[in-house]
Amino acid sequence: VQLQASGGGLVQAGESLKLSCVASGRTFGNYGMAWFRQAPGKEREFVAGLKWNGDGRLYLDSVEDRFTISRDNAKNTLLLHMNSLKPNDTAVYYCARQRSLWASQVYTTVSDYDNWGQGTLVTVSS
Repeated sequence: VQLQASGGGLVQAGESLKLSCVASGRTFGNYGMAWFRQAPGKEREFVAGLKWNGDGRLYLDSVEDRFTISRDNAKNTLLLHMNSLKPNDTAVYYCARQRSLWASQVYTTVSDYDNWGQGTLVTVSS
């Protein structure tokens, strides 16, 4: 499967962005999905994830009240709505497919994901 992320850009603090990730193939709806991010000089970190059926949304503490993850399995699409963006949200954002089929939980470590999009850069100026 190929994942294509888009929607990044340069915004000012307090503004919003919507990231999209479109998957190829017919198996998108069988796997949990997540967004990770990686800031310069830092490790890639989990931002938000959800199960294959859209349940079990899980968020990084620092984004829980500002970001919303969702999916449309009919359109093979994963979304991340980001509101009230802050300068420390600046990073390359990656969508990723969970390794396990029909997993009963959302995993938060990089090694639990085996398919990654190319990343989309989000820059938030102060």
